[in-house]
Amino acid sequence: MTTYKVGYFVGSLATASINRMLSKALIRMSPPDLEFVEIPIKDLPVYSYDYDADYPAAGRALKDAIASIDAVLFVTPEYNRSIPGGLKNAIDWASRPPGQNSFADKPCAVIGISPGRIGTAIAQQHLRSVLGYLNAPQMNAPEAYINYQPGLITDTGEVADQSTAQFLQRFMNEFRTFITQVLTVLPHER
Repeated sequence: MTTYKVGYFVGSLATASINRMLSKALIRMSPPDLEFVEIPIKDLPVYSYDYDADYPAAGRALKDAIASIDAVLFVTPEYNRSIPGGLKNAIDWASRPPGQNSFADKPCAVIGISPGRIGTAIAQQHLRSVLGYLNAPQMNAPEAYINYQPGLITDTGEVADQSTAQFLQRFMNEFRTFITQVLTVLPHER
C-alpha cells in the first residue's frame, strides 16, 4: 500500500476557524495511508510580480512545501461570495513566476464549512475555476458544502453528527482513490 503525503490549506487565517476544525475532522476520518501536513499561508506578503526574480523566504517555503507533497486539500470558508484573500494570495505565490506553477498535475480536493445554508458553494466554484486554470486535477464528486451548527465539530475534530461523520469519511476515501488515479496517469518524482 502506497502512502500519500497530502498538503492542506486552511483558507481562513483565524485561529478559531471552523474550517480549521473541519480540517482536523477530515484528518481523523482519512484512510491510514494518507499523511497530512498543513501548508501555512499567514506570513506571505501580498504577491507582486516584482518578487518573481527573487522570491522572499516565505514564498520559497510555500513552493517547497507544495513540491514535497503528492496532493492538495483545500479547506476554505466563503468570504463575500468568494475565496478568502489570504488563500488567493497563497495560490498566486505558488503559481508564479510564469512556468513555475506548483499546482500543475497535483491532485486536489475542495471542501468547506460555513454557518450559511449554501456552505461555501460559491467560494468553491471560484476556487475550482482558478485551479482549472492552473492545471490542477480536481476531484469533482462528492461535492462537500458543510453547513456548520454549533457543536457539530469539536476543536479536536470529533464530529457529533453520525451522518456528517459518514459523509466526511466517504469524502476522504474518495479523495484517496482520486489521488491514486491521478498519480497513476500523471506520475511524479517522490
